[in-house]
Amino acid sequence: MLMDSNLPAATPAPDGGDTSSLRQWLAVGAVTVGAFAFVTTEFLPVGLLPYIAKSLDVSPGTAGLMVTVPGIIAALSAPGLMLGAGRMDRRQVFLWLMALLLASNLLSAFAPNFPLMLLGRALLGASLGGFWTLATAAVGRLVQPRDAAKATAAILAGVTCATVIGVPLGTFIAGFASWRLSFMATGVLVAVALVAQLCFVPPLPSSAALRFSDLASLMRQPHSRKSMLMVVLAFGAHFSTYTYITPFLLHNADFGMSTITWVLLGFGIIGFVSNFAASMTVDRSLKASIAVILSLMLLALLSMPLIRHSPLGVTLVVLAWGASFGALPLVFSVWTQRSTPDLPEASSALFIGTIQVAIAVGSLVGGTVVDEIGIPADFILGGTLALLALAALASFGRKTALSNAPFA
Repeated sequence: MLMDSNLPAATPAPDGGDTSSLRQWLAVGAVTVGAFAFVTTEFLPVGLLPYIAKSLDVSPGTAGLMVTVPGIIAALSAPGLMLGAGRMDRRQVFLWLMALLLASNLLSAFAPNFPLMLLGRALLGASLGGFWTLATAAVGRLVQPRDAAKATAAILAGVTCATVIGVPLGTFIAGFASWRLSFMATGVLVAVALVAQLCFVPPLPSSAALRFSDLASLMRQPHSRKSMLMVVLAFGAHFSTYTYITPFLLHNADFGMSTITWVLLGFGIIGFVSNFAASMTVDRSLKASIAVILSLMLLALLSMPLIRHSPLGVTLVVLAWGASFGALPLVFSVWTQRSTPDLPEASSALFIGTIQVAIAVGSLVGGTVVDEIGIPADFILGGTLALLALAALASFGRKTALSNAPFA
């Protein structure tokens, strides 16, 4: 996430003393609920795709645009918000972004046709990139310096919980009621986060802003360009396939929707565990950790079409896939931070934007393959992208990695 240079992370929170007050932790909780709501909204269509496609009379591949559109817009808003916000109070930015997210959920819930659904998803993208460029830095400023790490961990826990609970819960609600109710329920959660932030988040003044020249300087570095290519390939491999995991499990593996809900829950839980496990290995061998994660994803994606007639086999492969993706954001975030220690703000903004590009392009290309060839072919595409990401990692070499940062 983008660390805001406007106020150092160690700047004390408004309340005095060494220990953060209850009100300060309530402010952290308000932003954490917002993070949960953002991630749940972003990936809610993954579990609801068959329902929405049927209801709005579009193909599964076309329905995948619900993931593509916000990804494209979020890729622009990630650096764009920091460039355009200037010295605007970050609390006000948070409130505007939550209001946009609420509008997105309500429009999606009541959309009578697919174009209006995409408009709702576009509002999500406009708020999504900006939120993640601000969230980590702002949370660190809400508490006393000694608690900054705990506050950051809290918002990441909100992200993980959304993966573990949010998407499967949306699928569960759609199963017994309606996919529209899933968006409405998420909208209620966003409203709670908005009110909580209005009540508990203090003013977060800013005196400076990210400069476009910082982003340009970063992109002139060959190491940074190659790193972003690796990120695009890895996240593209995941989202070109994960966007269509529910149709695959439903139509190709013959799973029922109730079973799919539990499988997606397992995907999230094992990803949660994997995230913490990876945090113990990245310091010792970051490059090896990335290699293991990408290899596991490669094997999972290529295995899915081959064992689709084995319910146990598919379930185990999905869990292995969840383990690989659970650690992916962490290891690449650390890689990015270490590769550009001189421009941490610009590299974080570029990293977030690159991920959103991968989400958008991956889901779009995956949708085209799904419609034209079939879902099994889409998994072969994802496996190919994972293989290319491994090749990009290998191209750095130990000497190159060590010359930039302690990667190896």
